[in-house]
Amino acid sequence: MIGFLKTTGQTVPSIRLETPRLYLRPPRPRDWRAWSSLRDDSRDFLSPWEPTWPPDALSRSTYLRRMRRQIAEWRADEAYSFFLFDRRDNRLLGSIGLSSIRRGVAQTGSVGYWIGKAFAKKGFMSEAARAVANFAYLHLGLHRIEAACLPHNAASRALLLKVGFAEEGQARGYLRIDGAWQDHVLFAMLREDWDRAVA
Repeated sequence: MIGFLKTTGQTVPSIRLETPRLYLRPPRPRDWRAWSSLRDDSRDFLSPWEPTWPPDALSRSTYLRRMRRQIAEWRADEAYSFFLFDRRDNRLLGSIGLSSIRRGVAQTGSVGYWIGKAFAKKGFMSEAARAVANFAYLHLGLHRIEAACLPHNAASRALLLKVGFAEEGQARGYLRIDGAWQDHVLFAMLREDWDRAVA
């Protein structure tokens, strides 16, 4: 059972995942400046892989609105969002989350992530993805987690394969990214794949 704690007027999920170099926890109101700065510094690096940013994408009100939605999703067992922090200096590095949680006969969810430009290609996201996979299977009881990336996103494809996802095919016009409907490569990892990987 995930607890909640009160912080600066908001009730946020109280959970922390740890890896050798990182800790992951849900966003909090006080993270806005670090989040806004990191996203702004990484805009050119991130925007080709994301939906088009609205003019107020980095505003405090947008951040708090997003955070309130994420808290509601945690409570409803619909999605789980985490920030990544460097354990040495508590610096925010990026974000990863599970969304579109489907229960019943599916027991599945989708993973999405981003990392600041300065911290890319250092292995941080693969650590985070493994921690979230462990959380998905052992804590949430999911059977399958899915991911999708643009066909020309070589870094994301390599990350997913490194963590243990298998490529399953391609979906046409899957998501509207950078202002256009774009094809995506689909990946998935089953609980038994994860159990074999960590055995």
